[in-house]
Amino acid sequence: MKNTFGNALKVTLFGESHGEMIGTVIDGLTPGIEIDYGFIDSQLERRRSKATVCTQRKEKDEYKIVSGILNGKTTGTPLCIMIPNMDTKSSDYQIFDAVARPGHADYTAHCKYHGYQDHRGGGHFSGRVTVALVAAGAIVQSALAKKGILVGTHIKKCGSVYDRDFDNYAKDIEYIQSIPFSILDKDAEKQMMDIMIDAKKQNDSIGGIMETAIIGMPAGVGEPWFDTLESMLSHAMFAIPAIKGVEFGAGFNCADMLGSEMNDEFYIEDGKILTRSNNNGGINGGISNGMPIVFRCAIKPASSIPQKQKTVNFKEMTQTEVEIAGRHDSAIIPRACVVTETMSALVIADALLSRYGTDYLFN
Repeated sequence: MKNTFGNALKVTLFGESHGEMIGTVIDGLTPGIEIDYGFIDSQLERRRSKATVCTQRKEKDEYKIVSGILNGKTTGTPLCIMIPNMDTKSSDYQIFDAVARPGHADYTAHCKYHGYQDHRGGGHFSGRVTVALVAAGAIVQSALAKKGILVGTHIKKCGSVYDRDFDNYAKDIEYIQSIPFSILDKDAEKQMMDIMIDAKKQNDSIGGIMETAIIGMPAGVGEPWFDTLESMLSHAMFAIPAIKGVEFGAGFNCADMLGSEMNDEFYIEDGKILTRSNNNGGINGGISNGMPIVFRCAIKPASSIPQKQKTVNFKEMTQTEVEIAGRHDSAIIPRACVVTETMSALVIADALLSRYGTDYLFN
């Protein structure tokens, strides 16, 4: 099982949705990073269930950092974060050790782990495990901010409703990190919430698109082939449950553009090299060019819906039906933005440490 990600900065996940604890080990962190507990708490709060469209599972996420810090600062040795699971109802999942929920990993997990996997709440495949990534990413994100590198994600689209584009990146990132739902336009927020609520009323779920911006990134970071910034960020995004698509800059729209439209022309302003457009999303040849790195992720509708669906019992090899009970999100996207954001911070930090050395993030 591959539970470790990264090169210079390695992040390992452990735990299951209904197990005693979940957590992460971060290895390769710069020594001397001050732990901003307030920022970790605020990022975990953004991920926490907080609306009628979200699961009614209420976890306090009372994390504990058990190694890798002394006097409030990182020591440079592996940092371990542990988070207990408190509000579990495993009885809701009793039949799913044999019955495959459509859209879930029940069947594929059985095939890989021969029935020994923890099926409760989705086990190690559950979005619950992302809370550990948010805690880890928040540590790195606050260190990046002190270097002038900011990361922010907002809901770009839900249903037929679009949020506005990033405008003043720094102000917009600060704003979306201070509100319960990461949407820049208030009118769009209301319309999106209505769409999510309507899906829930129909015993259904809905997905959407998230847009992430990374600013302050120096030019020259990334690799030209297998560890391009796009490939590393995409690798990390597809590790997040329910992410099904990633595009950078103009993305799939570039297929309908001419080269003269797609190319980002260079110019010099105040001694800096910039581009007049950003269709390449701040990356050329897999390497940062100093412009904002901008990408979007498509997230599918939550798979757990209270409708009768056709499926199979893969132990008895019989056809059956399932109607999923329990506490589930009708829209994952309000809680997924911060996961995308913090995972992005981990990737960017890894790329920077690989390029400039372990001490790059020293405060």
